[in-house]
Amino acid sequence: MQTRGDTFFKNVLFISGISIVVILAAIFLSLLLSSSLSIKTFGIKFLLGREWDPVQKNFGALPFVLGTILTSFLSLIICAPFAIAISLFLGEYFAKGKISTLVSTMIELLAGIPSVIYGFWGLFVIVPLVRDLEIKFNIIPYGVGIFTASIILAIMIIPYAASISREVITMVPSNLKEAAYSLGATKYEVIKKIIIPYCRSGIFASMLLALGRALGETMAVTMVIGNSNDLPQNIFSPSNTMASVIANEFAEASGDIYLSSLIEIALLLLIITFLINIAGKFVLKRLSVV
Repeated sequence: MQTRGDTFFKNVLFISGISIVVILAAIFLSLLLSSSLSIKTFGIKFLLGREWDPVQKNFGALPFVLGTILTSFLSLIICAPFAIAISLFLGEYFAKGKISTLVSTMIELLAGIPSVIYGFWGLFVIVPLVRDLEIKFNIIPYGVGIFTASIILAIMIIPYAASISREVITMVPSNLKEAAYSLGATKYEVIKKIIIPYCRSGIFASMLLALGRALGETMAVTMVIGNSNDLPQNIFSPSNTMASVIANEFAEASGDIYLSSLIEIALLLLIITFLINIAGKFVLKRLSVV
């Protein structure tokens, strides 16, 4: 039997849940309406166009789409082994004790550092190191570029991936591990044959969350990516992401078509994030079934 309090609480929860859908729909609709001029003017050419020329009012978003995808996935590739290693360190090898507490605290602190701090640190530490590396490999030594931005992004998303992966690893039933140990399995074999297979969907979900964070990061990337509107030639080239070009040019965008084009980039970023999340959910479902 439901009391009035139960009914009130149920209604509050229902409104809270539905409000997220309404807010998201409102954001999408607002971006769509504000970018309608750019959509009507350029059509599909906006997505495939290589030029970004505010003087000639010719806008194409392909360099920024490529820059966003390259930096996000490269940062995830750099992040994944570190995040999994840290999660195993905290969740299996040193699950208790002062070392675990210290490392966990440091990981949480990393997640709370403002992105502008990462940007400054990248400018003064990572950029000179990457420049030296480029000189060694006879590459034009910009220092800033996709590779530098990816390193900064990887460091920024490690706490998200590592924390969730650790939580998943700690939830592995102890009787499974004890059964393996009783059969003579080593620690490495237990991790390889018990923990990783059991946690793979959870670890994948953590990487998906980290990728979402990387796709939308703005300030730190803007400071170290070089802010070039040309198509990137390689992973060391200066570039721009969708978020960084909006941050750089939104305040000085003059003219309706210029502003509408920047808002269309924001709309594209939202759609790409949705598509990657949907793809991730699909893969996650497949992993859970297997």
